Amino acid sequence: MQAPVTGHEARDLVERLGGRFSQALGIDLNSRTPGETYKWFLAAVLFGARISETIAARTYREFVLANVVSPQAVLETGWYGLVEILDRGGYVRYDYKTATKLLDVNKALTDQYAGSLYKLHEMALDLPDLEQRIRNLGKGIGEITANIFLREMRGIWPKAEPLPSGLVIDAAKALGFISEDMQDKQRILALLQEKWWGEGMDSKHFADFEAALVRYGKIMRKTWSAARR
Repeated sequence: MQAPVTGHEARDLVERLGGRFSQALGIDLNSRTPGETYKWFLAAVLFGARISETIAARTYREFVLANVVSPQAVLETGWYGLVEILDRGGYVRYDYKTATKLLDVNKALTDQYAGSLYKLHEMALDLPDLEQRIRNLGKGIGEITANIFLREMRGIWPKAEPLPSGLVIDAAKALGFISEDMQDKQRILALLQEKWWGEGMDSKHFADFEAALVRYGKIMRKTWSAARR
């Protein structure tokens, strides 16, 4: 796949492929409210499984329709109720496992941080500690889920400065934003931020650029997978 030849490559990528996944789901992270942040955390847990983006998004919307969008609501819904919501969204292959995970994670969030992700962030010493606290909420909250969640909290939480994921790096290399041999993730992040700022865009919207790169990376991987068949 070749990079688009335009005057504002990063900005155009966002316009073509879309920005933050949270925004596409109707979640307003810029409001900086605990409720909206939790909604994105719930969505990130769903997106973190090896399941299609379409199914994960549809399942999240089923949680919204059922008004199960808080730690207390998840715990009150119980395992069978969660399985029903997950099944309605098409999350069938992972329904039992995910229902258990959601109960464990929300119990830990409630017991350790009074159900507040903002309290979790406040107690974290730095980015590594923040990532570890998120992962420690329960089995199944791995590096991918933590990265998905924190990527869109960039610019909202001071400690949310995750390094770019493999999808972002692959897309950035394919588009010519960074060199093919670059490995240092911290340097890659800095170069991508410089690219974004260089087009006159501000820091609080950098997460839109990252999300567009994730989408491009997914398109690339699907293309590669189809070509190998």
